[in-house]
Amino acid sequence: MTDLVTFGETMLRLSPPNSERIESTSTLELRAAGAESNVAIAAHRLGAETMWASKLPDSPLGRRVVAGLRQYGIDTEIAWTDDGRQGTYYLEHGTDPRGTNVIYDRADAAVTTTELDDLPLGSIRDAKLFYTSGITPALSSTLESTVGEVLRDAQATGTTTAFDVNYRSKLWSPAEARESLTDLFPAIDLLVTAERDARDVLGRSGDAEEIARGLAADWDFETVVVTRGSAGALAFHDGEIFEQSAFDTETVDPIGTGDAFVGAFLACRLDEEDVQTALEYGSATAALKRTIPGDVAVVTREEVERVVASDVSEISR
Repeated sequence: MTDLVTFGETMLRLSPPNSERIESTSTLELRAAGAESNVAIAAHRLGAETMWASKLPDSPLGRRVVAGLRQYGIDTEIAWTDDGRQGTYYLEHGTDPRGTNVIYDRADAAVTTTELDDLPLGSIRDAKLFYTSGITPALSSTLESTVGEVLRDAQATGTTTAFDVNYRSKLWSPAEARESLTDLFPAIDLLVTAERDARDVLGRSGDAEEIARGLAADWDFETVVVTRGSAGALAFHDGEIFEQSAFDTETVDPIGTGDAFVGAFLACRLDEEDVQTALEYGSATAALKRTIPGDVAVVTREEVERVVASDVSEISR
């Protein structure tokens, strides 16, 4: 049985080396990158049996995505199609004051036409946990409908459902996101949200604890996790609040940090670890990811445990 099935878009990421500008570089580095596949890989690196499901063009670019993910040991379940294209994005690293710039080229991607029958429903129903993020329903009206259908089907058949708000302003407005996401909330058991997304997209107020308690009360989530960047993370579960500080890290590449946190958190919960432990491992994996180029947390459990042991700050009440 697969522990975790994730569903979403994975693109090809093209990046100039050494913080060069796209308009002047002669070289682009190619990697597979996507929120849901990043989560699957992080969870797998911590011991979970994981599968990433999606729809891809039957082309060299689509096959390159699968090859890029399978090297990390996860299973893939792909609906191959002759229609649509492979989405890409260009990442130009830069430090202050220039900053990092992301340019998406994902219009008409094959994944945007994914319907319920394209997904491995048997594997999802048999899995312990199903995960997707707010990026996926933002990509098309078809995906908006499909995400709702698969979450409801998974929950109805006994699979725990997990969802990260993961708001992207280049895909939709806060009002559009709020309307779509709150329609999905009744089919979600475990919600992850950045504190800024809870405020800007979901219209919540108060501190992180008030946000977590309020979301759980309003939507009957079993668990709510609120991430706070350098301030760490907080979770509400079974009437208790748990907090975890961020671990010190030097940043080489911040992309994928949130996915690393989520993947590790879910892996711990799948392994029946308590919420506090899951927060610790999530924060440690996120810190390690920031030291690694690319979107993927290529870490070992031993490395994560070493970070956890170095400095654990916890509060439960």
